[in-house]
Amino acid sequence: MENAIPRSVLSKFSLKNKLALVTGGGTGIGLAISRAFVEADARVVITGRREDVLKEACDALGKDAHHRTGDVSDLASLPGLVEEIESSLGAIDILVNNAGINLKKDFWEISDEECERIQRTNVLGLFALTREVVKKMIPRKRGVVLNITSMAAMYGLTRVAAYAASKAAVLGLTVELASELGPHGIRVNAIAPGFIFSAMTQKALDTDPERKAKVMGRTPMGRMGQAEEVAAAAVFLCSDAASFVTGVNLPVDGGNSIGF
Repeated sequence: MENAIPRSVLSKFSLKNKLALVTGGGTGIGLAISRAFVEADARVVITGRREDVLKEACDALGKDAHHRTGDVSDLASLPGLVEEIESSLGAIDILVNNAGINLKKDFWEISDEECERIQRTNVLGLFALTREVVKKMIPRKRGVVLNITSMAAMYGLTRVAAYAASKAAVLGLTVELASELGPHGIRVNAIAPGFIFSAMTQKALDTDPERKAKVMGRTPMGRMGQAEEVAAAAVFLCSDAASFVTGVNLPVDGGNSIGF
């Protein structure tokens, strides 16, 4: 066919022979990313706190999916997790830092303990896990790290101060690591999902018509996104199709971050 994309271009989107570690990979966006990676011929290891959820996800994903139960906020456990995965399944080529927690509360009502809990999972756990994986990637001179940020790191979403601070930190770390690790052959990027459909998101917006109108009003495409749309961007950024892309924070948001 005259207008067909050359096979050499399509092959760059393949993740064949790659092993990806996806935190929070048992549900939502993490599960969608894991599924897309398997469809792109990668092997995946998903982590999370609930064994039953992870097992069910792996059963659905098939033979190329594995799981490890754990909590990224348990910093002391992370070096052992990385060592065990590499010794049992092979070198980690891709790390997707998807796990995160949120808190919706007026800023002046957020306790120090609540703020610390958010930072420990969203920032310190991500930092520590990435450090341990990168230690393995550096001698191999290759690797990809993909962080999940948020619209909260890009503009002033109200009532999520602790969460916004954590995602702004992740965005800053993404840019710094892209600069520091680039000479070692490691690319570091981020995706900032917009308002992505889930039963929970739909219910939250349906019970708050004013907020729903505001969300839709500043989203040029006029709808919520699907987790699979975030996953497709993840495949691109983690594949050789993005071999000269590092340090970006890609909004997958239907234009929400630039909507008036």
